[in-house]
Amino acid sequence: MASTLRTPPRFVPTLTTVLDLPAEPLAAEAATPASAPPALAVDPAEAVALPPAEQRSDAEIVRLEEQLLHRVLQRVDLSLEERLSDTVSAAVQQQLDAMVPRLREEIEAVLRALVIEAMAAELSENTGSTPASGA
Repeated sequence: MASTLRTPPRFVPTLTTVLDLPAEPLAAEAATPASAPPALAVDPAEAVALPPAEQRSDAEIVRLEEQLLHRVLQRVDLSLEERLSDTVSAAVQQQLDAMVPRLREEIEAVLRALVIEAMAAELSENTGSTPASGA
């Protein structure tokens, strides 16, 4: 059994409790033909680890690993898009919050320069005229 020789990563949960299987389900499983596909719709609350005496072929192990990987990826995919969206939104908001004061300073400087230029142009055109207030 090739998969028992590999050491799983440290974040993978390990079985710490051995559950005894009732004799009746084992007898029912033995009565089913070997070519019949295993039941995939197993209630997770009823799922138990296989006893060490039950051996699986390498092809069965690979198939089971692929099924497990597929189910895990489905679960990850369900929440991945939502979490990524939330994370990216938060990062963009932080960047915008940091940019607002700098943008205001830049806009203020540009507006101040435009007003000064406009006032200078207006005053240079009307240097000899009297003020509009009539004083």
